[in-house]
Amino acid sequence: MQIYFIGSFIYTETAYEYICINQVSISSFFHRYKCIESTIILTSSTIMKKTFLFLLMNLCFVLGSFGIEAGGFSIHRGINISHWLSQRPDNNLAIDEKQITEKDFKLLAELGFDHVRIPIDEMILWNESGEKYEKSFQFLHKGIQWAIKHKLRVVVDLHIIRAHYFNAGMEGGTNTLWTDAKAQTHFLSLWEELSAELNGYDTHMLAYEIMNEPTAPNHEDWNKLIQRAHDKIRSLEKERVLVIGSNLWQGVGTFQHLKVPANDPNIILSCHFYEPFILSHYKASWTEFKDITVPVHYPGYLITKEDYEALPEAEQKQVARWLKEWDKSTLHGYLIQAKKKADELGLNLYCGEFGIYRVAPRADAYRWYKDVIEVFDELNMAWCHWDYKGGYTIFNEDGKVDSELMKAIGLQAH
Repeated sequence: MQIYFIGSFIYTETAYEYICINQVSISSFFHRYKCIESTIILTSSTIMKKTFLFLLMNLCFVLGSFGIEAGGFSIHRGINISHWLSQRPDNNLAIDEKQITEKDFKLLAELGFDHVRIPIDEMILWNESGEKYEKSFQFLHKGIQWAIKHKLRVVVDLHIIRAHYFNAGMEGGTNTLWTDAKAQTHFLSLWEELSAELNGYDTHMLAYEIMNEPTAPNHEDWNKLIQRAHDKIRSLEKERVLVIGSNLWQGVGTFQHLKVPANDPNIILSCHFYEPFILSHYKASWTEFKDITVPVHYPGYLITKEDYEALPEAEQKQVARWLKEWDKSTLHGYLIQAKKKADELGLNLYCGEFGIYRVAPRADAYRWYKDVIEVFDELNMAWCHWDYKGGYTIFNEDGKVDSELMKAIGLQAH
């Protein structure tokens, strides 16, 4: 493919027409569009006329099509490789070498994703004595290397640690991270070890997410730990991009309380978005909606008046708070809370998780996906679908990629 440069614009003969790159470096462009070996042709008056004519005739001037960027690490459309090095019932001892292979990363690149988020758990990478499970680290390296081979950037997400699990409160457990000084010191040591293991990877291709879905009882407890983790990693790696979310499951409603270290442009803020929860977690076994009998809809009223009135009183109480209309403007109203905070801090915003459980009505799910992607685009947010092969999978029951889902999120089925 030939690439023509005209000032701050790029014209390609075979791909996306005409693209503004006023916020993204040339090197980031090449990495993103897999054009590293392309021919670069310098500006000429002929090319200038050709590209401007193309622009005017086809109205294909694309602004903001690159997603977001920090420190040369640019991302737009991603997917979580969940339940591989995280949230395994067997922890680490029976990782199936066939569960995730290079073919998966190749497929994701072909589908149009540009990055993956790889959740990792302390229990899968280290034993209780702090010794590494070498096989688990080998899988982590394989995943990163396969991703990079197929031009996918990587967010390594420290998902669960022994002192903190985001669902502990709902499952009868406790998190000692917020009250135990030794647990916090140990958390920092995990990042020291991870940095030693991963610092050889290009900072344009790999970022660190310091912790998934913190649940501190006090927002300042999380803000203080952010500062300590930031200082620890910055003492080891000056340029690595860090992904940082808000307290209480990275919800958009707590972004107003989020504080991050000042004067560090290599930070990306992250939210998670599963609203409305009754739709995104419809009949999910780990939620209060596991036995729900009423159907849900999107857009409009999630539960119709007739369906609600037919429910037993106990179930009416369970779903009463969802008796309102939801549409694209409702989604925008939630997400703008996080966007305003990101703009205030001069940082980019990333939705590191969003999705709808496969049990939910699919037509309604597709409509929700279409709307939420449009809101992400309007707010110039990058995103990462939850998940790949888990309960929110992109595959149909026949093992084929869900083409309707791909269409809803703006990609093409393979």
